Amino acid sequence: MAEFSTTTVELGDRSYPIVIGSTLLGGHFELTDYVDGPDCLIVSNEKVAPHYLDALRENLGDRQIRQLVLADGEAYKTLQSAATVIDALVDARANRDTTVLALGGGVVGDIAGFAAACYMRGVNFIQVPTTLLAQVDSSVGGKTGVNHAQGKNLIGAFHQPRLVLIDTDTLRTLPERELKAGLAEVIKHGVIADAEYFAWLERNLDGLLQGEPDLLANAIRRSCEIKAAVVAADEREHGRRVLLNFGHTFGHAIENSLGYGEWLHGEAVAAGMVMAAAVSQLPPTEQQRLRDLLARAGLPVEPPGVGAERLAAAMRLDKKVKAKEVRLVLLKRLGEAYLTSDYPAATLRQVLAAADAA
Repeated sequence: MAEFSTTTVELGDRSYPIVIGSTLLGGHFELTDYVDGPDCLIVSNEKVAPHYLDALRENLGDRQIRQLVLADGEAYKTLQSAATVIDALVDARANRDTTVLALGGGVVGDIAGFAAACYMRGVNFIQVPTTLLAQVDSSVGGKTGVNHAQGKNLIGAFHQPRLVLIDTDTLRTLPERELKAGLAEVIKHGVIADAEYFAWLERNLDGLLQGEPDLLANAIRRSCEIKAAVVAADEREHGRRVLLNFGHTFGHAIENSLGYGEWLHGEAVAAGMVMAAAVSQLPPTEQQRLRDLLARAGLPVEPPGVGAERLAAAMRLDKKVKAKEVRLVLLKRLGEAYLTSDYPAATLRQVLAAADAA
């Protein structure tokens, strides 16, 4: 069997492993230990399925396997797509011991996980993420859902997977733009929780961009450790978990204002992190370190020219809004984040004005 490392998301009797390694697909990992019954539905998309669907099937032994291949892209992260997955489960006469497996990036994982949460009030679910962004972020923590025309991820449910299986070899077929977008979430973990990890990323970014396997595996492992610890402490996002949304209030507003899919999620988050850092009023040297690292990764460091008012309106639909106040995840320093509604309004207006000038 393949060699791998394991990080556990500690949630009592719902704890689950994040397994990270190479050559895990193609029958090289005992996936059936995490499959309850005889029936499985693999949900993938038109880009990923040709590369890895057959290999994943080999990990499932003699299970009765059905598959569903969705269109690719954030624009398809809709209730209609989730309904298509539920229809497939109904057509298969799937029972509560069925396992849904998500093979793909964050969009596939969110859609399949939401359908699994809804079908018969919840069936077993396994994440097999194939993009860097999904491996370090969306596959871990049980957030599932779809977008609404007025806002990102407004429709969803918490539904923890039984297992997150990360085969790092899938990154070999990942387009360069997708790899860079994933690095935005990698960088975010250092920014909010681990200044030494951020410094490690500064030193090793060139190798990460070149796809060096050992460096990527280390970055995935450390990012998953950070997220697993946060989720274990605050599964339902009542406290500390909200810190994982650093840059996302701005980023989600950018995605919504542009139209889903125009910018990749990681690209929008990168610009959003620069904006959040500016509102944080970090020392200029620390703001510059963040900006420089994102720019070196080939990510946007300015918002698109969608207009300040449009961005502000989209931010008011953010899930962190409370009592009509937009709360932001800001930084005390690199490696330490906090949530607040107490920030200078003039500074926020100045930061948003960049969307007018862009």
